[in-house]
Amino acid sequence: MAGYPYDRWRRGRWPRRNPLFVVLIALVCLTGFYAMGGRHFQRVERAPAAPRAPLVGRAFIVDGDSIRIGGVEIRLEGIDAPEWDQTCTDPDGRTWACGRAATGQLKAYTRDRTLTCHPRAIDRYGRVVATCLLPDGADVNARLVREGWAVAYGFSRIYTAEEAEAKAAKRGIWSGAFIYPSEWRRQKGHHGWRFWK
Repeated sequence: MAGYPYDRWRRGRWPRRNPLFVVLIALVCLTGFYAMGGRHFQRVERAPAAPRAPLVGRAFIVDGDSIRIGGVEIRLEGIDAPEWDQTCTDPDGRTWACGRAATGQLKAYTRDRTLTCHPRAIDRYGRVVATCLLPDGADVNARLVREGWAVAYGFSRIYTAEEAEAKAAKRGIWSGAFIYPSEWRRQKGHHGWRFWK
């Protein structure tokens, strides 16, 4: 039947569908999906459940508020230490590597000692969030805040008393001026930070 669309397609006026072309377009779309956000969905689906049993062992120190025990990454609950590359200012206005100092203090507290970490949750990076204790029962998280090497952090603010004590005694990062680590992370490379004395 002349003029019928199917007849036009058969005579080559409309492009024929090439299966290889369709497969190629599908692959491009899938690649774009995974590049733009597929990994995020995959991470959410595979997020491990928080372990119920305590994690016990010697810690490898990652930074001032993160450790690893037996290959499990642990974020110390309720605290936020200066970032590894973060600097602070001493009372005379000189900068110093407070992030490295905080990491060094955590190493000194835990060196050659077995920690017992009580998991509470899993953070968005897949790390176990936990409170860690030394063999004598001392709370490592609390000690870091009390000595001025971390600030109280999170909704619970469980270490506010320790933070107030460190601030009043001008210990660690409280001895001079510093930027809260969360703000440092957000605004690194920009001006107009809020300094604390």
